[in-house]
Amino acid sequence: MDTPAETTAEILIVEDEPAHAEAIQEGLSRLGHRCAVTADGQQAIDEINRRPFDIVVTDLQLGAGPDGLDVLAAASQTIPGAKVILITAHSSVDTCRRALQQGAFDYIEKPLDLDELRAVVSRAAEMTAQKRIIHDLRRQLDEKFGFDSIIGNSPAVLQILDTIRRIAPSDLPVLLLGESGTGKDMLASAIHQNSNRREGRFVAINCAGLSETLLEDELFGHVKGAFTGASGERPGRFEHADGGTLFLDEVGDMPLTMQAKLLRVLENGEVVRVGSNEPLQVDVRILSATNSDLARRVQDKKFREDLYFRIKGTTIAIPPLRERREDIPLLIEHFIRQANEKHGRTVKGIASDARRVLMAHQWPGNVRQLRNVVQNMVVLTERDKLGLDDLPEDIHDRDDAIAVAQMSHLAGISLEDAEKQLIDNTLKMVGGNREQAAKILGIGERTLYRKIKEYGLKQ
Repeated sequence: MDTPAETTAEILIVEDEPAHAEAIQEGLSRLGHRCAVTADGQQAIDEINRRPFDIVVTDLQLGAGPDGLDVLAAASQTIPGAKVILITAHSSVDTCRRALQQGAFDYIEKPLDLDELRAVVSRAAEMTAQKRIIHDLRRQLDEKFGFDSIIGNSPAVLQILDTIRRIAPSDLPVLLLGESGTGKDMLASAIHQNSNRREGRFVAINCAGLSETLLEDELFGHVKGAFTGASGERPGRFEHADGGTLFLDEVGDMPLTMQAKLLRVLENGEVVRVGSNEPLQVDVRILSATNSDLARRVQDKKFREDLYFRIKGTTIAIPPLRERREDIPLLIEHFIRQANEKHGRTVKGIASDARRVLMAHQWPGNVRQLRNVVQNMVVLTERDKLGLDDLPEDIHDRDDAIAVAQMSHLAGISLEDAEKQLIDNTLKMVGGNREQAAKILGIGERTLYRKIKEYGLKQ
């Protein structure tokens, strides 16, 4: 039976016994996989350096020269997304279990069962195909729409990018909803840069903390003599954005009386400067953002319902960072690179234990807070790799308190139930990504898969 095209894979088979190699190649080729065969470890490493295989199936013992573990190490370094499956005699099972800790996908004991091998390879192919689809989608979006500054491969981020791709060319108003620090301003800029107004200005104003008088002057401008100190005329943000895009950040905090004046502009496309009676025609696309519940504010009579429906043409909800933790490792690496460039540092990455702490943190300040934390760590560290000692005290203290609370919650239950809760919570934390969950838990993917089935957990 053929495998669907999207789950076929490029496979390297490393086996020094010709009959076994031929059987494996034939068995996997029948599923539609494209297989290359090599007989020794050094040839395998040379092939890995030449071609980006999806899966490597290698015997653990390969005679003289590099063995299966050497092949695993080469694949992990050269093509880190590849899945390595080891074939071993029973006496080497302990070695393979250690190999799982080093990044191997799975192992199969001899005598080889082709059905078992096909099942393991199919699982690996599905995972690599999913990663390839995500990578290709990101690449297409980045190349065509310039979304490379929006970091993340989680389903939530990809859905947001796809929505932006579809609505950007239109003139529809867009309302961005999300907590402070989630990147609403970045998304607003991405919408403008991919719109038909990209040649025009992108003008942003934060409506929070401005009085009605000051906000009116900022939005609509004024004429000479309009008030004390108005020694000349000044165009407002609407005029400045004519032909482009106006981004109203924290629009939910706008005073009610100012909301009525904004509504009139949006309805007829005319602004009147403070101190003038002459309307000026403007052509502006409106993007808005808020961290408050506008629907609730409408119910509470704190936000005009007619203005609410005017600005919410398309609504994009941006999840907080704690709800897309699978994006945190990517964000950490991105912020390390940014900080290196900005501050002239050469930090090469972050230790796994420090990464786990950052992934477990709640991040009330979202992406902005994570960026500031990583930047400070990069500037202050004396090593070339960030570790636990580089974490700020508030991150350490907060997560220590959380850990104590969680341990207290686990007190009085069996080790089996505690393990079940730990695995379940970790899977939820990373959005069901078994590979990341296994790394955080410090176990192999095969062990995690077995535990998931054993405890009847939802994947």
